[in-house]
Amino acid sequence: MEIPRRISSTIINALSGGVVPRIGLSYVTVGREAEIGALLHDAELVAEGGASFRFICGKYGAGKSFLLQAIRNKLLSENFVVADADLSPERRIHGTNGQGLATYKELIGNLATKTRPEGGALSLVLDRWIDSLCSETAANTGLQPDSTEFAETVKKRIFEVVNAVSELVHGFDFARLLSAYYNAYINEDAELKGKVLKWFRGEYSGKTEAKNELGINIVITDNDWYDYIKLFAFFFKQAGYAGFIVLIDELVNIYKIPNAVTRQYNYEKILTMFNDTLQGRAKYLGILLCGTPQCIEDTRRGVYSYEALRSRLTTGKFGGDEGSMLLSPVIKLRPLTKEELVVLCIKLTEIHASLFKYAPQVTREDCVDFISAEFSRVGAESNITPREVIRDFIELLNRLMSSPGETVRSVISSSGFSFAAPEGESEDVFAEFTV
Repeated sequence: MEIPRRISSTIINALSGGVVPRIGLSYVTVGREAEIGALLHDAELVAEGGASFRFICGKYGAGKSFLLQAIRNKLLSENFVVADADLSPERRIHGTNGQGLATYKELIGNLATKTRPEGGALSLVLDRWIDSLCSETAANTGLQPDSTEFAETVKKRIFEVVNAVSELVHGFDFARLLSAYYNAYINEDAELKGKVLKWFRGEYSGKTEAKNELGINIVITDNDWYDYIKLFAFFFKQAGYAGFIVLIDELVNIYKIPNAVTRQYNYEKILTMFNDTLQGRAKYLGILLCGTPQCIEDTRRGVYSYEALRSRLTTGKFGGDEGSMLLSPVIKLRPLTKEELVVLCIKLTEIHASLFKYAPQVTREDCVDFISAEFSRVGAESNITPREVIRDFIELLNRLMSSPGETVRSVISSSGFSFAAPEGESEDVFAEFTV
């Protein structure tokens, strides 16, 4: 593989540290075709005016965050606007001391498009919207951009979008701000543009400050931030994008909230979001929440402790097979197969060699032996995760690079690694597997 060293470095450093790289995921994506296919099908419905809501369920290190980033990159290439955030003690779905608003700020700060995948794309989206309307007007009317008639025609197009947005909850003030941004853009008023962006990012401390600076007697709060996510979804479609996908990870931080009432408020907010998307009250919006099996299925503290959610999310009598699970609200990540992990190791070998500029000596058979050794440990079949395998394999590659005399078999046969697989297991396990 021809991979830029900057990307190779990011991949190896991130994966060895147990985190998911935001770039270069296509080089190491293995398996998950079914899960990604199901989520892309949801995205197609979102682009057609629908909405979707899914939980991604998997234990620590199973690949939840990896799947989120993989689907994020795919959606960006499909012209979606994508925003992602990790929940924390300071960022929740619902809060009374700014925790809900903090999640909104994180999402808007991480707003990404195909041309701005690193985030911070809000101003770019607004400018692109106005530019595209100006270009369409010039192409369709033949008017000169500096003419009064041209400006009036563009303004009319702007107000068509504004009027459509104003019919939604909180849409009137949202539309007024879109108009203010357009005027600031046309008049090259950088100060006013900055104030409008500040409001959209939820950075005004109170209504008085917003009133004094923008004439808008409303600000985004803990209670209504989700309403503005729905507004943005509708607006992004009008601005020429396919839709808006929101990715929220670390749902376990809701599970960890010690106060039962506070947890229930958060689950109630999740229920509102879930109902909105499934009942058609949200348009062009997809939401993905990621969490561990415990934080979702625990009936004492998890999502299932909220009966209204549990009754909607639990599997019925006929929903046990893998195919039907991909159609349910909760997608449970299956473990990667041994064959898929071998392919992953082969990819990592090439990336590692590309980064450190050496000819790779680790063969496919070495990768098979390594995976066999990993799964030979007691309980590995049910407990080992891709994160552990990746970490161990990168450590092995580092060791082999620094100690040229060693081989994969000599390392995994040592007492430190305790290679205990029965002789011939690797050949039996991978007898029908070819790369």
